[in-house]
Amino acid sequence: MDTSAHSSLSTLFEQLGLPADRSGIEHFIASHSPLDQGIALADAPFWNQGQAHFIRESLDEDSDWAEIVDELDALLRH
Repeated sequence: MDTSAHSSLSTLFEQLGLPADRSGIEHFIASHSPLDQGIALADAPFWNQGQAHFIRESLDEDSDWAEIVDELDALLRH
C-alpha cells in the first residue's frame, strides 16, 4: 500500500485507478454529480468493489487519505 502523503485529487484518482488529469477528474465529477445526500460516498453505485472498499477503509480508519476523500465527497454533492 502507498504510504506517501496524499494531498491532491490527482493522487486519489490514481489510487482509485481513474484518469487523474484535470479533465478526467472534472469529467468524473460532472458525470456523477450530484450524489444524493442519503448515499454514503463508498456506497455510490459508480464504484467497483475495490474502490468502494478503499474509500470506506480510508474514512473508517481516518487514514491520511480521509481528507482528500472528504474533498471528493463534497465535490460530488454540489
